[in-house]
Amino acid sequence: MKKLLLKPAAVSFGARVAVVAPASNAKSERIELGLAALRKRGFDAAAGAHALGKEPLFFSGTAAERLDDLHQAFSDPATHAIICTRGGYGSNYLLEDLDLDVIRANPKPFFGYSDLTTVQTWLLDQLGLVGFHGPMVAADFYREGGVHDPSFEAALTGSIVGAGADEGLRILKPGRAQGVVYGGCLSILTFALGTRFAPQTEGKLLFMEDVAAKPYQVDRMLRQMLLAGKFDGVTGLIFGEMLECVSHGTGADLVEQVILRVFDWFEGPIAIGLRSGHVSRSNVTLPLGIEAELTLEDEPALRYLEPAVQV
Repeated sequence: MKKLLLKPAAVSFGARVAVVAPASNAKSERIELGLAALRKRGFDAAAGAHALGKEPLFFSGTAAERLDDLHQAFSDPATHAIICTRGGYGSNYLLEDLDLDVIRANPKPFFGYSDLTTVQTWLLDQLGLVGFHGPMVAADFYREGGVHDPSFEAALTGSIVGAGADEGLRILKPGRAQGVVYGGCLSILTFALGTRFAPQTEGKLLFMEDVAAKPYQVDRMLRQMLLAGKFDGVTGLIFGEMLECVSHGTGADLVEQVILRVFDWFEGPIAIGLRSGHVSRSNVTLPLGIEAELTLEDEPALRYLEPAVQV
């Protein structure tokens, strides 16, 4: 039985976008540039109370402050979308105290990746809230060419999102598959294993990406996911750009060889290169939680079968 989805309302240009920092702090100049980029795109971008915070340690605020900013952004009727400043580390401090009732009553597009992966998968698993694995303010919006605007706008406005070779998608193993797109940063998915926040991957079209993980580390994480049963029933696999996932003195395709070896038993299609999350440029927005079709034949293509928002 298909899980009921909680789709947020479509977001139009001119709407208020809240910028929050649930994890690490970010350089203030990058946040300001990112806010300016959102405003240039026609949004009323406003920073949360602790979005520019610098303490304690490497966080943007205490766990209570960061959680309050996130709850305020969801509960504020004037806010229509939420975008994180960056990932880094620290959103795991928020997981146990997320107010699911507040978020359920006020569903909104919530953009993030990296450390935000478990927040997004938890909200999807518990509430059916569609997630938005896509650009962040101080990681992507602040730099020229950092955002793939077609997918960002399509996801917000209710157009159908798609990706192909222009978005980096390449074929590792041909085939076709359909399923609910799910996933995020591989290391964060792996870190959640053994907790009640572990990803619920069965039956999904699984997306995984990471940055600066050596090929043997990618192998180890994939093996851990495999031993945890997290590839059971998965219909297809999509890997991200896997930026800087190389080892000195080895071929650039070693991580691809690792993937094909770990999944030599897998019957579904396998793609790699999709620029979403940790990427070199033009960060693609991937809605999580909705049906899509992966076609890896003559031309690689990922096509969503429904909008990510209520139109």
